[in-house]
Amino acid sequence: MTSILTTQPKLNAPTICKLDNGLTIVAEQMPVEAVNLNLWLNVGSAKESDRINGMAHFLEHMVFKGTPNLDIGEFEHLIEERGAVTNAATSQDYTHYYITTAPKDFAELAPLQLDVVLNPSLETEAFEREKLVVLEEIRRSEDNPRRRTFYRSMETCFATLPYRRPVLGPATVIENLRSQQMRDFHGAWYQPKSMTAAVVGNLPVEKLIEIVSQGFEQHYNSGQEYQKNSTPAVTPEQPFTKIDRQEYTDDTLQQARLVMVWRVPGMEDLAKTYALDILAVILGQGKVSRLFRELREEKGLVNQIGVSNMTQTHQGVFYISAALPTENLAQVEQAIAEQIKTIRTEPIAAKDIDRIRTQVANRFIFANERPSDRANLYGYYYSQLQNLAPALNYPQQIQGISAEDLQLAAQKYLDPEAYGVVVMKPNS
Repeated sequence: MTSILTTQPKLNAPTICKLDNGLTIVAEQMPVEAVNLNLWLNVGSAKESDRINGMAHFLEHMVFKGTPNLDIGEFEHLIEERGAVTNAATSQDYTHYYITTAPKDFAELAPLQLDVVLNPSLETEAFEREKLVVLEEIRRSEDNPRRRTFYRSMETCFATLPYRRPVLGPATVIENLRSQQMRDFHGAWYQPKSMTAAVVGNLPVEKLIEIVSQGFEQHYNSGQEYQKNSTPAVTPEQPFTKIDRQEYTDDTLQQARLVMVWRVPGMEDLAKTYALDILAVILGQGKVSRLFRELREEKGLVNQIGVSNMTQTHQGVFYISAALPTENLAQVEQAIAEQIKTIRTEPIAAKDIDRIRTQVANRFIFANERPSDRANLYGYYYSQLQNLAPALNYPQQIQGISAEDLQLAAQKYLDPEAYGVVVMKPNS
């Protein structure tokens, strides 16, 4: 059965096709001489248990290590031979694989992409070799001060939710994983009902759907499906009730790091995230943002500062980070708290809201210029929400946010006297 959305802006006109086997295909013709196929799987590190933390990311590596039909390296050779590109990424809530080809090559190369995702060999010898690569990636990640700061911030923000764990997993877990565990994990999660295939490019929609559906039927083995381990129900954590402070000394740092975090709504409560997106821009995105202007331009207290509203599936994080001299830490933390107090008590000026609305609308347009951009947009939202409307209507949702909405969101979610804070100091 095929259904076409009828309430989208003219910029976007995707077709949603649901196959009998459970696979959802989101397709759109776009007059750019490329086609992007983005395969989204509704599994990431948040679906893992502590016992196999890092499995989703490790599997992403192994997908490219051959199939019964393709030797190791053959897929990449065939892709590069046609000037196409392929890659993948794993997050807490999803894994996705993508390929971009010329339209004339899509019918030949798309089935290869489906083959590597659906039928990785997962042989023990290749598994053990790639394990060393993953362990080295973990070591490099742990050697990166920015990533170390982020991991510690997530551990501080979440006491129980799986977002507190690293996507790569700890080395002690990866070292003990076995190839059969990965086969079981792949068999449980890499199933059509857990997948969204977003395909955008310069071929007729019917042709895009036909190529993907036929390629899937060709390579999907429905004979064996593994049982998923039961995952416990996820309940968002309560807001902080006080300042939860964690301080570390880091010999590799040249300057201090300050991170302040608040627990906020996630994609499961999407309507409540739009005001927080705007507040993040007002506070710390761009050179006219309040924190950048006050703390870097006017007072010179920080070298860098930024704010983001991270909208994960079960719960989001309002995240403020700064790089600064150690002696400025207390003053900067206090100044950030004061800016939040101001937002909670004084309505945002209309000119600031208008600027943000324009910024967001333009970002949406610019982020839709390439087939890969649109396939990413469609794949992400449909895989997480089984609904494309929030992706297509994002600018309109932002346009509907008032000064009162912003003030209420700040009052409800951003308490200047209750948050998580991580301080990383260099050795003096």
